Amino acid sequence: MNQKSLLIIDDEKKLCDLLARILELEGYQVHKAYTGTEGLAILKAKDIGVVLCDVKLPDYNGIDLVALIKQQKPAVQVINLTAYGTIADSVTAMKNGAYDYITKGDDNDKIIPLVAKAFEAADKATASFVHQKAEDKGFESIIGNSEAINNVIAMAKKVAPTEANVLLLGETGTGKEVFANAIHQASQHAKNGLLAINCSAISAELLESELFGYKKGAFTGALQDKKGLLEQADGGTLFLDEIGDMPLHMQAKILRVLEDGTFIKLGDLQPKKVSVRIIAATHKELPTEVEKGNFREDLFYRLSVFTLHLPALRDRGQDVISLAGYFIDRFANAKVAMSNDFKNLLLTHPWKGNIRELKNTIERAIILNDKDTLTADLLPTNFNLQETSTNAMDMASIEEKHIKKVLAYTAGNKTETARLLGIGLATLYRKMEQYQISKF
Repeated sequence: MNQKSLLIIDDEKKLCDLLARILELEGYQVHKAYTGTEGLAILKAKDIGVVLCDVKLPDYNGIDLVALIKQQKPAVQVINLTAYGTIADSVTAMKNGAYDYITKGDDNDKIIPLVAKAFEAADKATASFVHQKAEDKGFESIIGNSEAINNVIAMAKKVAPTEANVLLLGETGTGKEVFANAIHQASQHAKNGLLAINCSAISAELLESELFGYKKGAFTGALQDKKGLLEQADGGTLFLDEIGDMPLHMQAKILRVLEDGTFIKLGDLQPKKVSVRIIAATHKELPTEVEKGNFREDLFYRLSVFTLHLPALRDRGQDVISLAGYFIDRFANAKVAMSNDFKNLLLTHPWKGNIRELKNTIERAIILNDKDTLTADLLPTNFNLQETSTNAMDMASIEEKHIKKVLAYTAGNKTETARLLGIGLATLYRKMEQYQISKF
């Protein structure tokens, strides 16, 4: 299992070492730096997800360092630590892209859950910034043969070769990014690549600089010109995931790109022109957001020229079993079958988290399984409990067994255990106390 790596930058060596030890006991791989310069070097050389950075360093102001870290690795989440917090510093830290800003000592009990949440944000941001590769991203990668999904595929294939912008709608986890990749691969823009960004995963300030880029000196920490994603995607495709969460002032700038292909970098006066196909997606009801004043009506009409509604997993019938089989092959080291009870529960579950929830459910079942067949008792306790004869005491026993087994699998990494169990870190700690699990 890959450990999640974090970096602590603090010139107070004893405090740095103590904090490192606490986080190492939680299963994290911890790197330490006692100056900002040393921290930036480690960040460049290592695969870091989260940085804990003191505000007062010998060679840097930790708040200014946030902007440099974000410039070097945008997906990394930075938590500023300070002995004496001020509102002004907190605001500046957030504007520079910090994930959070906390006071030392008073917030020790918050560090572990905060770091866990920061890693979740880093994972989302990393997925958003990944430059999508061409292989295995076409329509053949879409699994399922239901009428609901086949209708959407047929429509997507018709629009793919055109220059039309596309709006993908549907609940969270229905596969909008997979469709965006498939449309891109079947288009004339495929050779120039696709870039993606999640508009809800990062702050408004960082979103603007990532999309449009900036000129040297545009803000504190802007030490050189930077190309934004629009400029990088010139000739290709830009996927704007969760565009329903984009701030209004950013919506106006995206509208201009759609109208005449131009934008202005932060700190610049001259517009730049690009040829970029836009594919946007959201789980929100945009007409409702327009009525509320949260989304521009003119942008909505520009985006919705060609709209695809992706069906929820619960409306795709036997596709659930096909997708489950795909995830079993992905996570299992050997051939594993599904019992009839297991399949039936998959088919009747509401799947509020859609394909993403199914993926996590199968991954968890594979971890807990020690046979050649997945059975109903490997599913989370919220799967049609009213239709089972298992009493509350039995369910508690099964839950305790599952928690212990996942803890053993993760070597006691509580953050990863909570993720695999589909619960929050605080909930895991509460259940460990409830079942008197103190071994890990």
